[in-house]
Amino acid sequence: MPTYVPLLRRRRRGQTDYRARKRAIASQKPLLVVRVSNKNVSSQFVKPTAKGDLVVSSAHSRELIKLGWHGSLKSTPACYLLGILAGKKAQAKGVNEAVLYTGVLPFIRGARVAAFVKGAIEAGIQVPMGEEAFPTAEQLSGKTISEFATTLSSEDAKSYGRKFSALLKSGFDPKGYPAQVEKTKDAIMGGKK
Repeated sequence: MPTYVPLLRRRRRGQTDYRARKRAIASQKPLLVVRVSNKNVSSQFVKPTAKGDLVVSSAHSRELIKLGWHGSLKSTPACYLLGILAGKKAQAKGVNEAVLYTGVLPFIRGARVAAFVKGAIEAGIQVPMGEEAFPTAEQLSGKTISEFATTLSSEDAKSYGRKFSALLKSGFDPKGYPAQVEKTKDAIMGGKK
């Protein structure tokens, strides 16, 4: 007679993948946790302990606004810039290496998480990830968004206004993404505010 083995509560709710967590903790390195929502991106460098995870440092995409960012807070370039910022903050707290821990599948957002990791690596944090997983330099710099916006504005102004309505309403022209990325990256790297 087969036995019923109930799943743990956090697994049933889709909150924790215990096998992935066990592998990440076995590395004995801090965990890099990245969460992408519909509006923002947040990240934490945590050290797992028996009593719970201790947050070493954290970063949120709203912090980019203070550094002069006017673009979307959840775009690939924003994730890249937030990765650089989070890496700088983690290094200031003594973290030099980490293991990416994404939790369970609903929280993985592919290119945006990879862009974040690319930024953290550029800031000096060692995170094991293959180069083929990273977005291209054009995607990280916002050049692809800028080119798409330019093409769309000349072909279909109505669709352009609909797709970029939030950015246009805030007064930001999506065609200026590459310049905006460079300006914000300089502010992060130089420590200017």
